[in-house]
Order: sequence, then structure tokens, then C-alpha cells
Amino acid sequence: QVQLVESGGGLVQAGGSLRLSCAASGRTFSSYAMGWFRQAPGKEREFVATISWSGGTTYYADSVKGRFTISRDNAKNTVYLQMNNLKPEDTALYYCAADRGGRATIRKTTYDYWGQGTQVTVSS
Repeated sequence: QVQLVESGGGLVQAGGSLRLSCAASGRTFSSYAMGWFRQAPGKEREFVATISWSGGTTYYADSVKGRFTISRDNAKNTVYLQMNNLKPEDTALYYCAADRGGRATIRKTTYDYWGQGTQVTVSS
């Protein structure tokens, strides 16, 4: 069992930056692929970014490419999402997720564990 706890959300003006963190419990974190997803009110949860177990492969949603960066520190059991040049449409509850398969994947149904989410609100 893996527990995921997100942090770093908040209120920021458009054009600003935030860095989300997701701390994982357990000794097998380094073998998991990790992903970030988000869900805005009234919308489905959507893919944002993913990183493979080694950090060697990453994928991004087109809407965040060039603005967001996913990274991980396996020694700290933590995955990060650096978000720059934030836009009001980035406002959502952001979730991190872990996939035992280890390969970076954009499919939310592949992920085995989910955090509770951290709110990001971008004002115009």
C-alpha cells in the first residue's frame, strides 16, 4: 500500500508560479511511475504530466507543455510539479498518482494509488 500526500497548492495571480509536491510512503516508491492529474469543477479528471520510475521519460498534456515540469527525487520519495506562467484555466484540484507498472503513462485508469489533492487557484 502506498499513501500519497500532495502539498504546495494555493492562490496565485496569472503569470505566477507554484511548485506542487507529492510525498509517498513505502519503500517501493522508486519503482513506481508517477503522474499528476487535475479536476476542475464540473469537469472530468484530466492528465497533466507523468514521469517514469527512473525519471528518464516524461509526458505532458499539450495545455501545459512548456510551462510545467515534472520531476522526482527517489531518495526523498517525492515527486514535484513546477508550474510556471499559470493561467486561470489551470485552476483545479491537483492530484498525484502512482502506477506500480513503472512506465510513464497518461491513462488515469492505469494508476493504482491516488492522493487527496491540493487546490490551485489562478486569478486573472
